[in-house]
Parts: sequence; structure tokens; C-alpha cells
Amino acid sequence: MRSIVQTGGVEIAGALLPGFAEILSPEAIAFILGIERRFHLRRMALLRDRRVRQAEFDRGVVPDFLLETAAIRCGEWRIAPVPADLADRRVEITGPVDRKMIINGLNSGARVFMADFEDATSPTWNNVISGQIHLRDAIAGAIEYTSPAGRRYRLEDETATLMVRPRGWHLDEKHIRIDGRPASASIVDFGLYFFHNARALIDKGTGPYFYLPKLEGHEEARLWNEIFCVAQDALGIPRGTIKATVLIETLPAAFEMDEILYELRAHSAGLNCGRWDYIFSAIKKFRADPERVFPDRAQVSMTTHFLRSYSRLLVQTCHRRGAHAIGGMAAQIPIRDDEAANAVALEKVAEDKRREVRDGHDGTWVAHPGLIPVARAIFDAEMPGPNQIDRPRSPHAIEARDLLAMPEGTITEAGLRTNLRVCVEYLAAWLLGQGCVPLYNLMEDAATAEIARAQVWQWIRHPRGVLPDGRRITQGLVQSMLAEETKAIRTRVGDAAFATAPYPLAASLVEELVASKQFVDFLTIPAYEYI
Repeated sequence: MRSIVQTGGVEIAGALLPGFAEILSPEAIAFILGIERRFHLRRMALLRDRRVRQAEFDRGVVPDFLLETAAIRCGEWRIAPVPADLADRRVEITGPVDRKMIINGLNSGARVFMADFEDATSPTWNNVISGQIHLRDAIAGAIEYTSPAGRRYRLEDETATLMVRPRGWHLDEKHIRIDGRPASASIVDFGLYFFHNARALIDKGTGPYFYLPKLEGHEEARLWNEIFCVAQDALGIPRGTIKATVLIETLPAAFEMDEILYELRAHSAGLNCGRWDYIFSAIKKFRADPERVFPDRAQVSMTTHFLRSYSRLLVQTCHRRGAHAIGGMAAQIPIRDDEAANAVALEKVAEDKRREVRDGHDGTWVAHPGLIPVARAIFDAEMPGPNQIDRPRSPHAIEARDLLAMPEGTITEAGLRTNLRVCVEYLAAWLLGQGCVPLYNLMEDAATAEIARAQVWQWIRHPRGVLPDGRRITQGLVQSMLAEETKAIRTRVGDAAFATAPYPLAASLVEELVASKQFVDFLTIPAYEYI
């Protein structure tokens, strides 16, 4: 059945596959409807505020710490204590919400598994609602999966603490329309999960725990906090039961970390260094500035001054407020057919995790279960307690100029080609429903693809977009290389595989994105029209 109109102005435009009606029950839809109608105008106003602020960046205004919230930054306050199962978060793994991944993530040996409706999941209707079914089954202990090869997967006795990342405020769920408009994807993802699972989680001795993506400031955190209060009240659950970690993955949010924690202080579980989206945000915010042109993505590591400063400021802010500071993602994946290359990749992960734990982070992220032993061994050796929140450290004075320092490096032909190839291959997989893709020994998701296409857009438009041999990066050069890289993809995957995947559509979308006179805020928004 393709379309069902519910009472009260709600239309479900997606197919009702087996099990979907239980997730989309009248009670669950009414729960979402109440939140959506109450907060729709607030969300729209906050998104308008983002556009106004971007226009200021385009005119040359740079972000700074807010004068009007200085009292919050200077005040002595702490967040509410976190539950016992969130005290030790030394290694966290993330992944999409497919059934096998949820089982493997919970069984991975990490302290926390974050089931991701956002950057690691392509938001097809099937993925979104099936993901809710899989999470419900996992919480009930009733989740199993048998692969096409006959291998069975089931939960072990001890599993990771479950957290869920809903989609960001900027995204719509087009398959659910409320009063004639698409529903907020954030409210759909949060609302369905919370409605169906909050009490079961509490009964198991855990709780409804979330990661909140793409926030650009404390007023967006305040909106989440108010929704949490309304949702808990509606189900008769005590306020403060929800706990949420905010990803600091936009440049404006880095200047409002104290304020974000303050807004969520009854519901906070700390902050996370969302490094890949943070790099993307820095490029996006300064897209009009010819002096702020980033080098190849591979050269922008966490040891660069602006990223190290952001990471240290996050640790200092969190620990002053009694909150966890979670480090960023190690995107490397094991290289099974090259022992030497694998050793180099694992050492890069180890260096990154040693830096994080020594800087004071209380935990870190990995993208692949094979990296958990590496990260865990480092945190075990350097962090004997469950976290480092109360461990005395000499503070580093972090100022606005530190957060705004430009990374040094070069723009290479290899970097340009890699960006184009990754964009095409990632988008082709995304259009087929796969949001997390292993490419060239890295786990790519929407965040890393965003960096790739944003860099190409930036390089085309500014005088610093020059290759080492003196060639300007022009639209014509990019079109030529894009055609060559798409042809190389076809050679690599074979004609049959190329014909069954939307590589031409992906290449066309990439070409449109980098040629667009106006920077498109998120590549997944135009791509969403095709799924």
C-alpha cells in the first residue's frame, strides 16, 4: 500500500511493508504530530537564522564568543549526573541502522554503540522505518539475522550501551506529511524511537540516550531540550531521563559549547568532536573568503592548530561542567590483503587515540570493529578510571583566533581526483540505500563526502585553487577529470556492476553541486529527491 491518510492532517506516503504498521501506529503518529505542530515554527525560525548568519559570514564577519552569554561561560554550574551505563565511554562505535549492523555494533566490545539515522544511513523509507523495527527488536532482546550465506547473528549476553542519532534539524522526512508539509526528520527519528522504546529501556536499567547532530548554536540545543521535556511529560517519564551528547561539528557551535551544555544541562551526556563535519562546516562557512581555501583533505589532520584547539577547548569546557568529552572518528578500516599497509593504518589510529586520551578525552569513536582493540588498549593504559572528568590538568588558553587559524598545505591533482571519485562512488551507494561505504581503506559517510565536494566547489572559485604545476582548477578541468574518474570507476567495478548502480546520476549530481553558483548547504538534500 503506497499511501495512507491518517486523521488529523497526517499523510503517510511510503509503502506499508511488513511490520511498518506497528511502528506507525495511530498512537505513535499522534505523539509525533503533537511535537511537530508545537515546534514546527521554531524549527523554521532557527533554520532562517542559519541563513542569516551565513550571509554575515559571506560578507566577511567571523564568529566569536557571544557577549550576551558571557555570564553562562563565567558561571559555576555543572550538568546533572549521568547514569551508570554512561560513566565509562572509552570506546564507541557507530554505524547504520540495518539489522546486521545493530547486532554487530552491540556485540562489538565497544562501551557504546551509536545507531545512526543520519550520516551513516541513506534515508530511504525502508531504511528509516526498518531501522526503528530493528532497534525495537534489539531492545526487546529479540533481534536475529541470517545472512544470505546462512550465517546467523544474535545478541550476546553483554552488549554495548545503545545510543541513537536522529537526523539533523535541516532535514525533512518526505514520506510523512503533516498539514501538507514534510515532517521534521529529527522529530520523526527521535519520536518513533522514544515512543516505542523509552519504557523498555528504563525497565532494562538503561535509558533513551541520543546523539544530536549538526547543531549551530545554543538556541538549537534549547529546542531539543524543550522537546525532551514535552516527550517525557507525554509518556509520564521523569524529566532528565533522556540523556543526549551533542556533536560539536559546526564552526558556530564551537563558540557556544558552554551555552549548549547549559541549555541541555538536565539532559546532557557531554559533547563530541565531530571532526569530519566540523571541517566541512569550516569550509562552508568561509566559502566566500578567498584567503580561507583549504588544502587536500588528507592534509587536514587533528594536529593542525585550528582542530587541536577546538578539541582542547571541548575537553576543557566539558570537564569544567562535569560532562564527558568524546573524541572523534577514526575513519581507517583494516586492510586485510596488505599487512604492511594495515600496520601503517593501525599506527595512524593509535597516534590519534594517544593524542585524544592525553589531551583529556574520556572516550573516542571508531568506524570498524577491528579498531576497537587498538583504541581500547590505549585508553586502558592512559585512563585507569571510567573517565577523566575530575582529573586535574593545566588548561590551554584557547581564543577565537585559535579556532579560526587556517590549515596549511597544498592542493594536488591526486587530492582533486580523489575528492571527485569519492563523491561519485559514495553518492551512487547512497542512492541505492547505503549510507556508510568503505572506499580506499577509509569508511566514508555523508560527512566525508561533504568535505570532498565542498573543497572542489571552493577550489574552482578562488585564486588559490591552483595545482602544483600551475593549472587553475576551473569548471572545465573539473568536468574533464570527473568524466575520467567516472570512466575509471566503470573499469574498476566492471560493466555489469556499473550498469546496475546509479553512477551516471551520481556523477551528474556531483557536477551540478560543484558548478552551482550558490553553494548547496548539504549534498544529500538534492540527492534525496531520487530515493
